[in-house]
Amino acid sequence: MNNYPRWKNEMTDQLFMAILTLENKDECYRFFEDIATINEIKELSQRLEVARMLSEGFIYEDIVQKTGASSATISRVKKCLNYGADGYQIVLKKLKKKKINIK
Repeated sequence: MNNYPRWKNEMTDQLFMAILTLENKDECYRFFEDIATINEIKELSQRLEVARMLSEGFIYEDIVQKTGASSATISRVKKCLNYGADGYQIVLKKLKKKKINIK
């Protein structure tokens, strides 16, 4: 993506480069436990699951039941899937290609 977001700066670059250095799930758990609250991590993982379910054609009611996400969160994720930077699609495609089940 050539049009970087307005929030791109040296600190976000450093954060993303740090994430890219992580080599396994255990390292991810350890880093994210230190850098974010448990609720923040749960919210991010919930959004990814919402994106997966939306991309697979699940309806809002089923998504709410499985994830506990609010309709506002589901709508926001759907907007990102349809009009965002394609970040969810990139990750979901890579997970599927590597046969990593995120259900």
